[in-house]
Amino acid sequence: MEPRDYGPFPYLPITNRPRITWPNGAWLAVWVIPNLEFFPLRIGLAPHPHRPKGPTPSVREWAQRDYGNRVGVWRLMEVFTRHGIRASATLNSDLLDHHPEIVREGMRLGWEFLGHNKTNSVFLNEVRPEDERTLISEALARIAAFTGKKPVGWLGSGLSETWNTLDYLADEGLLYIADWVNDDQPYLMDIGGKRLCSIPYSYEINDSPFLYHRYGSMDDFTSMIRRQFDVLYDEGKRSGRVMAICLHPWLVGVSHRFRQLDEALGYVCGHDRVWLATGEEIVRHYLASGVTF
Repeated sequence: MEPRDYGPFPYLPITNRPRITWPNGAWLAVWVIPNLEFFPLRIGLAPHPHRPKGPTPSVREWAQRDYGNRVGVWRLMEVFTRHGIRASATLNSDLLDHHPEIVREGMRLGWEFLGHNKTNSVFLNEVRPEDERTLISEALARIAAFTGKKPVGWLGSGLSETWNTLDYLADEGLLYIADWVNDDQPYLMDIGGKRLCSIPYSYEINDSPFLYHRYGSMDDFTSMIRRQFDVLYDEGKRSGRVMAICLHPWLVGVSHRFRQLDEALGYVCGHDRVWLATGEEIVRHYLASGVTF
């Protein structure tokens, strides 16, 4: 899309929209998004969130993230299964070359997989403009070849985009994008006559910015999950809302945080009018409803 002052969609206040209804009379659609990410040891990582990347090998920083793939994600799989959650995992395609066991187990559990760049060490706005389309296409193709299904959703590493990203995603036939954290309901984007749906994702109910960048506590994070759920659940009585719970196995999958996450998910899943869905299920129901905006 061409550079512009507002996004490729109309401004429509949430109080002035057609009513959304979810399956079986649910008030709130909840999707849970574990980020399955790979960081090459050959690329330096920042020693702290607000510091530049350090030299290689960044052993301590890299090993913290590797813990998520060796241990943390397996804890998340166990707790998601216990609560009846089929996750919508954002997937760095390079992880398939190094940790295919994780994706095979996610497939067995019925997870959805979204495109999420090749690696989290390189964002879309850091590659040469002529390489962005190829990166997106190759990441999606690699996931499709491994899982047997091309992703229909995308989350950029670091939620990063360029002015060309949405065009490239639409050209790939994707259904939805999760980068735009500006709503509690899905909405349509017009990408020069091509269509993408934006699904509510969160930079608030997200362990990475809260625990890692803002140095928040797990008590506060799980309290936020409950408080956000309560408000959206109540508002959903009037028109359906979407809640995203965005997680990173190397952060909430560690042993001293894990039980609190389990309790918070139990609180959410213990309510009757909750639809535990994948991102694709939410978007397809929204598009089929006839009340799209």
